[in-house]
Amino acid sequence: MKFQQTDFTEELLEKIKHTEWTLKEYIERLLREYKSIFAKKNLDLDTGFNKEGNDPFMPGYSSSVSIGIAEKHKELIDLHTIKIWECQRSLIGMPISRKIPGSKIFGELLDETFEELEDELKEYMNEFLVD
Repeated sequence: MKFQQTDFTEELLEKIKHTEWTLKEYIERLLREYKSIFAKKNLDLDTGFNKEGNDPFMPGYSSSVSIGIAEKHKELIDLHTIKIWECQRSLIGMPISRKIPGSKIFGELLDETFEELEDELKEYMNEFLVD
């Protein structure tokens, strides 16, 4: 879901923070539940919550969750990342890094439901557990 700077409200900020917190807690729980199952398959499972920036309404801020799978003590096999929120500045639809007259700030929030994300992440991990 895209939001223009005029849509940046306290309600949206709370929704962003709640979504970040919920997904961070969920992937930590998945790690606890699945790590030993992956170890039996000689695979390493790792999860992470990534955040750049401090203010969700400032360009350059982004947050995401990731699940990484690697062969035991080897390189990464696959990485699945879900972007939660990203705030950017753009000019004529193209992302830019500097403030230029006429540029606009917008944000993009994940628009899947928590249940859809749960299914997506479990399905992703189960692909590696199938014999």
